[in-house]
Amino acid sequence: MESSILESIGVEIIGVMSPVSICMFLVVLLVYSLSSSSSPSSAVSDIRTAANLVYAENPSDTAAQKLEGALLNALVFVILIAIVTFLLLLLYYYNCTSFLKHYTRFSAFFVLGSMGGSIFLSLIQRFSIPVDSVTCFILLFNFTVVGVLSVFGTGIPIIVRQSYMVCLGISVAAWLTKLPEWTTWVLLVALAVYDLVAVLAPGGPLKMLVELASSRNEELPALIYEARPTTVARAGSRGGTSLGLLVTGVTAGEPSSAPSSSSSSAIELQAVSRDNKDRNVNDNLNENRDYGERSQGGRNDEEERSPLVGNGGGEGGIVDEERHEGNESRGGDVEIAERGIKLGLGDFVFYSVLVGRAAMYDLMTVYACYLAIISGLGCTLILLSVCRQALPALPISITLGVLFYFLTRLLMEPFIVGTATNLMMF
Repeated sequence: MESSILESIGVEIIGVMSPVSICMFLVVLLVYSLSSSSSPSSAVSDIRTAANLVYAENPSDTAAQKLEGALLNALVFVILIAIVTFLLLLLYYYNCTSFLKHYTRFSAFFVLGSMGGSIFLSLIQRFSIPVDSVTCFILLFNFTVVGVLSVFGTGIPIIVRQSYMVCLGISVAAWLTKLPEWTTWVLLVALAVYDLVAVLAPGGPLKMLVELASSRNEELPALIYEARPTTVARAGSRGGTSLGLLVTGVTAGEPSSAPSSSSSSAIELQAVSRDNKDRNVNDNLNENRDYGERSQGGRNDEEERSPLVGNGGGEGGIVDEERHEGNESRGGDVEIAERGIKLGLGDFVFYSVLVGRAAMYDLMTVYACYLAIISGLGCTLILLSVCRQALPALPISITLGVLFYFLTRLLMEPFIVGTATNLMMF
């Protein structure tokens, strides 16, 4: 029997949700560790980034002033991301792939070295760890260089690459949690809306970038978390094409004067429909039957109809059937690839920023936001299996997370605290 898409990739979905959960959990720990000695209001307004260039939030400002300033900050940040994304699309269109790869490596080096180093120094000061400056520099330099080599190098164990991808997400997310409160919430909502437009609109930059990469049968030069390694082979034009499903998201910007759009947020899912898989198997049977007639000529009908003929026996036929998964090729060949789910760094970052901001209030809102984000991610994958087209990854999770945060803070928390203090609930 043909299993459903979600059943066939259930292990890989867990393999993506687990690092997302780990990233959010560690960001919450960092927020609690680094902001325990000071109030949240004083801990979030001491940085100037591309997300708060226009307006610096002041606790004495009115709610209307904070909302207006937050809207301006979010507008400027989204415009910067859109400009950089179109610029990278233009470079990719003119085959400047080598430049984009070097730019992505520099972005990873910058994040691990500057943002990760800042967090490392903050932890040393917070817990009074006895370490000299030379040792600290050597440790940070080795951590950064090994991280860049692990993310972009070949022959690296997948667990090392996955660990450093999580570290990248933690570094950026922990830095962005220092933004003012109103700016953070308006920025998250604006990014979800931009993600929706950029992916689904006809002229959306991410939509055009994905279509261009699909037409070239190339991987996007971006920071993307892989649930498992990708194996690629080449096949002739007779190997049928499969239905490639892509859930893509907003570009993650670095909290600096020049936001990076190299870490595009995406979930990539390859799924083969029943008809395409049957057509691939029939092609294999015909090729094997022709080969058997030419080589020995005396095989019986059972041998000619077996998918193992010409593969040396064993499990070769099963492997061939399962490996006929790949992107749609517009040339004479088909790129056959075994692809798992791939989640872009942007999702790690903005999911973690949301729960990190919730951690500045209380743990109840953290639980609610975490469940909302994971539920939104699951809903996105369900819609992916139903719609079978490119879908944005952020809107559902961010919308549910923001909604659950305010519902928990404004309704659930006062109700539970009130009933508990009046001994109506234990």
